Amino acid sequence: MAAQNDIAVADPASFTGVKRGEWLALVLAFIYFFLVLAAYYVLRPVREQLAAASGSQVLFQFYLTTFIVTLVLTPVYGWLIARFPRKRFVPVVYLFFIVNLIAFIPAFEAQGQLNPRVLGQVFFVWMSVFNLFVVAVFWSFIADIFSVEQSHRLFGIIAFGGALGAIAGPLLTKWLVHRIGIGPLLGVAACMLLAAVACIFALVAWSRRHPVAQDTERNEAVIGGGFWAGAKLVFASPFLRRVAILMLLGDCVGTVLYNLQTDIGHQYYPDGAARTDFYASIDLSVNVLMAVLQIVVTRVVLTRFGPVPALAGAEIVKALTLITLAFLGQPAAVAAAMIVTRGGAYGVEKPATDSLYTRVDRETRYKAKGFVDTAVWRFGDVAVVGIITILRDFGMTTAGFASLSAIAAICAAYIAWRLKSTPELAHDKA
Repeated sequence: MAAQNDIAVADPASFTGVKRGEWLALVLAFIYFFLVLAAYYVLRPVREQLAAASGSQVLFQFYLTTFIVTLVLTPVYGWLIARFPRKRFVPVVYLFFIVNLIAFIPAFEAQGQLNPRVLGQVFFVWMSVFNLFVVAVFWSFIADIFSVEQSHRLFGIIAFGGALGAIAGPLLTKWLVHRIGIGPLLGVAACMLLAAVACIFALVAWSRRHPVAQDTERNEAVIGGGFWAGAKLVFASPFLRRVAILMLLGDCVGTVLYNLQTDIGHQYYPDGAARTDFYASIDLSVNVLMAVLQIVVTRVVLTRFGPVPALAGAEIVKALTLITLAFLGQPAAVAAAMIVTRGGAYGVEKPATDSLYTRVDRETRYKAKGFVDTAVWRFGDVAVVGIITILRDFGMTTAGFASLSAIAAICAAYIAWRLKSTPELAHDKA
């Protein structure tokens, strides 16, 4: 009888990991992340089709402008986030971008009459700023709402909301673009962000009723600041230099395929709605593969073997995919290679790379990771596109670009494997 009573009154948290007073905040955070990534992936194909309208020859200018703007705004972002509570800063920023989206709609309605290169460059750069201030700030905000102990139990569930949003966004774009056109899609994204703002205010209200116990280490952590200090840390540390080189080599593969993909959109999809549908299909396939890999592969590999085999294995798969593309050289093969490599990059490599930063102290983690994820990444974009432009002038074809990218992936696999010899990973399972 006692055993039966124990079963009858069992705490639901023992099955779900969620305590009774946390359900509202968990649901709100889940919906919030779903809405943010769904909005981002509604907008992403809109950006891609603008670049494709002009062709890959405009990408160097697009990336160069983005690199300069990133260098300027990243320290500004760090200054703002360090001086204003994120609970106040985040909703104001979201409302600012909602107004931006509404202001963009007339320009997209008149896309046929405007210079696609000018509109494309403005929106391309705007999306990068949007990613920095809206998407990337999500986890910083959520970290202010929940305690460290709660994060261990709840963040995996919240992350799943983002994965669903990353799948729902492209699906929504594919369904709506031929019905309402490109311009109104920006209104759809703005509505999602407005609903996300409502979630933010509700989470702030919940946090006032359930204040997080003071965590000095977390509250004093540097979030988004220390840009040039991060550069010094990266150049001074052999471990961090290798992580940065991995980022650059990964960028070589991604940017080459992005260029080839842009030319496909330019050549085969002259209509803006058709291009948007095409890029939404790629995003949808990438995000589904990413979710499957995270559920089936990444967790098991990281838990049993550590990040080194995960990184090296993903790069080997990339190399084999690119070698196949070099032999086939068909547009459909380019799209398939983009799906496989991006799905692996976000589904396996990014979680593994993020786990590498747990091997360094907290201040280094924030500063160095911020530098690598902004300056190194954007510099890689500019450098690779510049090299591609030169090689095109010498007549290099898809097969040549795929072969060079395969070499970059093989080099990345070697560097990833060599990480196990660093002191930071000396006691790792790998």
